[in-house]
Amino acid sequence: MDLAELLKVAEAAVDRGRVITDSRAPGVLTSKGDRDMASEVDFAVEREVRAFLERETPDIGVLGEEEGGATDGTRWVLDPIDGTVNFIHGVPLWAISLGLIHEGRAVAGVIDHPALGTRYAAAEGLGATCNGKAIRGSECSNLTDALVAVGDYAVGPDAAAQNAQRFALTQLLYPRAQRLRMIGTAATALTWTANGFFDAMIMFSNKPWDTMAGVSICREAGLRVLDLDGTEHAPESRGTFAVSAGLADPLLEILGQAMPTT
Repeated sequence: MDLAELLKVAEAAVDRGRVITDSRAPGVLTSKGDRDMASEVDFAVEREVRAFLERETPDIGVLGEEEGGATDGTRWVLDPIDGTVNFIHGVPLWAISLGLIHEGRAVAGVIDHPALGTRYAAAEGLGATCNGKAIRGSECSNLTDALVAVGDYAVGPDAAAQNAQRFALTQLLYPRAQRLRMIGTAATALTWTANGFFDAMIMFSNKPWDTMAGVSICREAGLRVLDLDGTEHAPESRGTFAVSAGLADPLLEILGQAMPTT
């Protein structure tokens, strides 16, 4: 695969989505379950980006958060608005996230923050950038100095069971890390980890449209990206853990304590 050319396609696709987010309000909200929703803009961006990708790369499937699509093989994975709750409340922490999976691995990604004016991009072997400038992740090796991002708490009918381990992680981490942060968008948390703002990012979920672009960007920024058990991250991983090499072991120990049955 020519990842350099495909990265250009991804950037052009995200450009088309950004035109929509720059010109439209969230509009009518569609419920997706307990306190979970999609806006009119989510659907409009997904349809525009999907149509563009299907024209430009007809041999590559497309999986979108809102309307589904390809679930195996080489495929684009799109979250048209990652952080919809932030978006509809006017909080500027949300992103258009477009990743590429090839042979079971995240190999490229573009994450654009229209409200912040920042765009992150990466492709395997080509490095990671923010607004065209090379970035590197944190080299922090002392947990007491670390700013750690954690994923959102779950909502929905099984939220209590899902959140038990999230609460356990919070209780174990807050006395040991310098600070914890929960910002409401996985894509942004991953890019900010790639850029060294966060020293690690841990989330107990791994929806491909949320994570694949950010996984590629973090790896190309020199970080380790793992599943919650310490194995290498893959599209089917249970969770997503991006970390500087010096913090991997102490944080994996804490994760093991938070998830004693795994």
